[in-house]
Amino acid sequence: MDRLLTRVLRVDLTKKRSWVEERPDLFRERLGGTGAGIELLHELCPTGADPLGPENPIILAVGPLSSLYPLASKTVALFKSPHTGNLGESHCGGRTAFALRLAGYGAVVIDGRSDLPVYLAVHGGKVQFRDARTLWGMASSVTVGRILRDTEPGSGYRTILRIGRAGERGVTYAAVIAETYRHFGRLGLGAVLGSKNLKAIVVSGKGALPVAEVGRYQGLYRKLHERAVRSDLMKKYHNLGTAQNVAPLNEMGALPVKNLQATRYPGEPAFSGEKLAAGYLGRRLACAGCPVACIHLAALREPHPEEPYFYKTTFVSYDHEPLYALGAMLGVEDAPGVLKLIDAVGHVGLDAMTAGVVLAWATEAFAQGLIAETETGGLRPRWGDVAVYGEMIRRIADRTTDFYRVLGEGVRAAAERYGGEEFALHFGGNEMPGYHTGPGALLTYLSGARHSHLDSAGYALDQEALRQGTELAPEDLARRLVAEEARRQVLSSLVVCFFARGLYDLGTVRECLGTLGMERDETALARLGEEVLRRKHAFKVREGFDLGKISIPERALATPAPGGAVDEAYLRRALREMNRWLEGRYELEGQD
Repeated sequence: MDRLLTRVLRVDLTKKRSWVEERPDLFRERLGGTGAGIELLHELCPTGADPLGPENPIILAVGPLSSLYPLASKTVALFKSPHTGNLGESHCGGRTAFALRLAGYGAVVIDGRSDLPVYLAVHGGKVQFRDARTLWGMASSVTVGRILRDTEPGSGYRTILRIGRAGERGVTYAAVIAETYRHFGRLGLGAVLGSKNLKAIVVSGKGALPVAEVGRYQGLYRKLHERAVRSDLMKKYHNLGTAQNVAPLNEMGALPVKNLQATRYPGEPAFSGEKLAAGYLGRRLACAGCPVACIHLAALREPHPEEPYFYKTTFVSYDHEPLYALGAMLGVEDAPGVLKLIDAVGHVGLDAMTAGVVLAWATEAFAQGLIAETETGGLRPRWGDVAVYGEMIRRIADRTTDFYRVLGEGVRAAAERYGGEEFALHFGGNEMPGYHTGPGALLTYLSGARHSHLDSAGYALDQEALRQGTELAPEDLARRLVAEEARRQVLSSLVVCFFARGLYDLGTVRECLGTLGMERDETALARLGEEVLRRKHAFKVREGFDLGKISIPERALATPAPGGAVDEAYLRRALREMNRWLEGRYELEGQD
């Protein structure tokens, strides 16, 4: 095993000190990434910890394939979420994994709280706490990134993570921005950094990564690289990116529109992947170590208000989820309007998905008279009103009034305060993703270890059932979802991008690990995935989560999916079956 992978950098912000711990036990038994990170979270996060207190650790972890194999390009962040009150897990690409591995670490753990704003500079074995008071409060996270690029060494191989104003002010769904266009998006990691007075983290290194069997490694690398760039497995992500999902979901009536009052636009949305590529696509980018280039940047040209024939051009990264949340959920009709809102949340450092659902709730609550202009500060949110939504995004980030402070805690808090629970679209406190395909998707949101559409991809099973004209029994659907989520824990421990899940089956993973001197058979890998998933669920339960008592949004049941309205009794039966497995009452032998 690579000794550098087993090194955990510990940082104490309170005492401004750092040290390295050797943890071969974690990386030998759990590989790395989520597997190692969840064990560190169990060890270091006290039961009942305040998510915005100094005792809540930030854990960044990579895996044995990071920087060595194609699409092993993600870093996993684990923490206690200020947004849901239980497990926070977020994945980010860019150069994060590349920089951490070459700096010589398998994980970084950040504890405590600084007495003044700082940023952390990690260049190989040198760790420094730099004064960030001049960066604190800056209007744009983009500006902070530019300053740090000019200040810190390592151009071309470093990562720069930073928060915006939303993280500084404790918005519970504040994001962390990496390399401008990638994010630790969901569940509020940005707020945790802000609570620690930690404005940014810069990491670089020039280390080398050992390979046990160079010949086998080179051959397997070429094979995987060829499949990634030549086969149909990854073409979708390169050609149109996940924005390709907008048009088919709209056509099948599975795209949440106007706070899920509807599930489609009358025609193809102006912000579909095809229309954005034809009219706005300016560049494609890739994470370090990825040959696919799924990051699509739109060139947004805006006329100068006073100078004729002069335009400001802004590059805006777009994916399906921001397009859904800041486009479809808000009833926006034009592509430039959606791109402006995506750019706005990026500047202040908000999670785009949660921000869109929050604004959708506020729009409906205003229409029903639950909130008035006295709360909104004179703003009148209406479907498609991009200018009003842009101003509301600014006020949420700045937490200008009590109303905007509540909106900065998500739709669960807003509905508890002002009413409208029946159209508050959250699952365990985390706002709805962009798929209303049927029971599989809703079960993924309800039960997933981080309530993400990526946990077990139930939307894919929903679409499979529609194509075949069949319906699984709730217990069978539950077992398939749990089996897929357990399999994905192997990928998130390696750490491999979930877009490459078709590239890295367990047999391929076994081959990759073999070239690094880490022999694992496929049965052992499957068991590892199951154990990691149960450990994540155990942390959630420890912090008060109860799958049997989780509420199901009324609007998600009332608005029909493509196969019809989803039955709550069906979902409850499936949740009971999932809970049985998560509590260890049976194994998944024979599950596909």
